[in-house]
Order: sequence, then structure tokens, then C-alpha cells
Amino acid sequence: MKALTSGGRQTRRAPTIYAVAERAGVSIATVSRVQRGTEQVAAPTRDRVERAIEELAYRPSRLGRSLAHGSHDATGIVFPDLSGPYYSSVILGYEEAAAADGRSTLILATHRRDRSGDQVLELADRVDGLVIMGRTVGDEVIEGLDRRGVPVVVLARPPADGADSVRAENVRNATKLVGHLIGHGHERIAFLGDPEASTDAGERWEGFVAAHDAAGRAPAFAAQACGFREADGRAAAEALLAGPHRPTAIVAANDEIAMGVLEAARDRGLRLPDDLAITGWDDIPVARHLTPSLTTVRQPMLDLGRRAAALLHERITAIRTDPRHEVLPTELVVRSSCGCTAPLSEGGVSP
Repeated sequence: MKALTSGGRQTRRAPTIYAVAERAGVSIATVSRVQRGTEQVAAPTRDRVERAIEELAYRPSRLGRSLAHGSHDATGIVFPDLSGPYYSSVILGYEEAAAADGRSTLILATHRRDRSGDQVLELADRVDGLVIMGRTVGDEVIEGLDRRGVPVVVLARPPADGADSVRAENVRNATKLVGHLIGHGHERIAFLGDPEASTDAGERWEGFVAAHDAAGRAPAFAAQACGFREADGRAAAEALLAGPHRPTAIVAANDEIAMGVLEAARDRGLRLPDDLAITGWDDIPVARHLTPSLTTVRQPMLDLGRRAAALLHERITAIRTDPRHEVLPTELVVRSSCGCTAPLSEGGVSP
């Protein structure tokens, strides 16, 4: 199929669904049914259509499908940030599952954006549904999307009206982790992270306090608010370790903060874990290779993304209409940064 340009040169025009139908000797509706694979088409007819598609190298227009079927074949995922192993793992799990459902993924990072709520609403016009991570936007935005009929799954935050949710368990294993440190004899344990900025961090702080309550004592330190990157952990630890009554153990809200704490402790000449025990959260790949290897809590980062994609697919395709809320399990991973010389066989997981 050819067309003339203004200069008289011939260029090849992309084949259309009409060309496929003409070559196969069928209607365009039959071609569409074969492509969707959702309706019965006689085997000889299907073979003719598929052969015509291959011979013409036909590729359907995504825009055309969107107009015809009232869908975009795309979903959106809204994250506070895209850097770091936690976010990248969740996104990878999500994209794998979304691609298997035949949908592309549009990603919006709200970090340092002043109009994140407006931008999420604009993104909703370009996709069939949204996954929203953490506290990137308020409940009022999610409720507004629900009123507009946009399927929404919230990730790593409490449920919101009308939306599905998926998150990892925090409180139980945070309590177990801090109880493990108390069992080592630590009385001055500090928590680094910002419970106000993250639902996950807030629940980990809740477990921190619960472990102290179970031991009949109050925490020696209030939560030390800091960002969730390695540099944030280092800066917070430098200030904390410079005080006259430094902690003997630090519970970091994630592994990146813990890595910053390790650096700050070494800079002060502290022996790890003898002078300072350190724990993290997530069990990112590098955690077991640190010196000392990091005691942490493993959460299913890939599965968080996969389950978010699966729940969103169910709402988009109307497999169900009622919201579903899932909490995925986490597990304590005991290594040497807490003071253990060997991993636990009960109540903890070996590296």
C-alpha cells in the first residue's frame, strides 16, 4: 500500500484493518474479534485473518482501540519518588503484571510537585485506572476519582472509600524486631524515620512503642524524623550519635536509612554491633552484603506491585465491584548487625 508525497516520492502507508479484512475476505468486525480473542471465530477464518495480519505486518492503532472500546489499554501509577530499590522493585512487579494483562503503564512521581492532586486527576483522564502509593495525595482526591468512576488501588496506605488497597504488615514484625533488641539488653533504642510522612513508618513506630510497652518501659527517645534515603539516615545519625546520651541501638525505618547510620557510626569510630546495633526494613539486595550484615524485616516488594496490578485489573474489567483490602506478610531476617553471631532458626529467617 503506497502513497505519493508532495515531492513525488512514494512512501509506504501503514496497513489498516480494512486491508486485513479485504485480504482475508472477512468483515472488519471479524478481524477485531480475532485480535481480541474473546469471541468464537471458526478456526479456518481465524487462520486466514492471522495470516493476513502477518503478511501485511498489521499493527492496530492504540488510539483507535481506545476510541472503539472506550478504554486506553493503559494504567497509571503514582509514587512519591522513583529512586531507590524499594520503589523500583514495586514498580517492576507492577509493570510485569500490567504488561501480562496487555496494558502499558504511565508513571507519575509527585516529589517536589506543587499540584500533585491536579496532576493525578489529569492522569486519570489518560488511563483506565490508577494505583496510588502512600500519602502522595489526600483521601479527598481518591474519593473524587471514585465519584468519577475511576478504578483506584491504594498502595502502602490505609484503605480509602471506594478504593482497593494492598500493603505489607508492619506492626507485628516491628514489635518482634524491637523486642529482639530489648532481649539483647538494649535500653536506649532510637527510631529513625518519619511516622508522619509515611503510613508504613507510622506503623513501624507503633510496633516500636508496643515492644517497649510489653517490656514495661517507655522508649528512651521520641521518633527521630528524617527522610528515607541513605543521606538522610547519615545526617540524622550524626546528630543523634553526637549527643551526650547516644543510643546503643538504632531501628531504621528502611534499609537505606540504616546504610546511612552505618556510615555515620564508622565515622565516629564506633564498633558495630558492639557499640551500636543497627536494624533496617525491606531487605533490599545489598542488605546481606553490608559489614556487618543487616538485620532487617523482609517485605514482598515485587508482590506489592503485582497484587496492586491484579486488583486494579479486576476492577477495570468489572470482575468485581466491591473494594478488596489485602495485607501481605513480612518476616524478620536476623543477621549480625543486631549483635547475633548466628541467624535464628525460630522466630527469624536466616539470610
